[in-house]
Amino acid sequence: MANIIKIRDIIRDFKLGQETVHVLKGIDLDINKGEYVAIMGPSGSGKSTLMNLLGCLDTPTAGSYILNGKDVSKMSDDELAEIRNKEIGFVFQTFNLLPRTTALDNVALPMVYGGASKRDRTERAEQVLTDVGLADRMDHRPNQLSGGQRQRVAVARALVNNPSIILADEPTGNLDSKTGVEIMNLFDAIHKAGNTVIMVTHEEEIAAHAERVIRLRDGLIESDTKK
Repeated sequence: MANIIKIRDIIRDFKLGQETVHVLKGIDLDINKGEYVAIMGPSGSGKSTLMNLLGCLDTPTAGSYILNGKDVSKMSDDELAEIRNKEIGFVFQTFNLLPRTTALDNVALPMVYGGASKRDRTERAEQVLTDVGLADRMDHRPNQLSGGQRQRVAVARALVNNPSIILADEPTGNLDSKTGVEIMNLFDAIHKAGNTVIMVTHEEEIAAHAERVIRLRDGLIESDTKK
């Protein structure tokens, strides 16, 4: 299998006044195309920091990060923004949808940044909304949708640009358990379709959907197990 993510000796420090906090202390990690990975760890273990680095929302203090053959650890903010839009689909716990915008326009938004035509954007957004089971909700705004439907819109938006990886941060954190199961079934289907899925979670039953579980503790990988 081809590596989609290759991280070597990643260190991330944060300055807090006069102090330096060492959050990630030299992490090596390879993730292959098509893998389904859960990242777990107690609060303060560094999993959110690692997620931000994987998602190109942050850059490391030291070390290298090769994403799909490109070294993103040295990129400028503009270059990172372009990589994020092309290579990464994000799904957040809080959905992060635009409240006054329809489901269709929310999903099409990443394609606006990519410069796609209006017709192409609409066609592709309609397709992914249909794929996630929202064909009859395209013209609804977020406040007209249930939590589970909002998360489906967020998942469709993550998929719209055909990204290399789907990054999900506590994707069921704001949902009741029944809806959470439905969303996890959707992630299972996305993975089966050939997508690389990386999920940060603190819930064992959510992590159980993944084929590989990486556990962090104190800024280091404590264990890395495959099913």
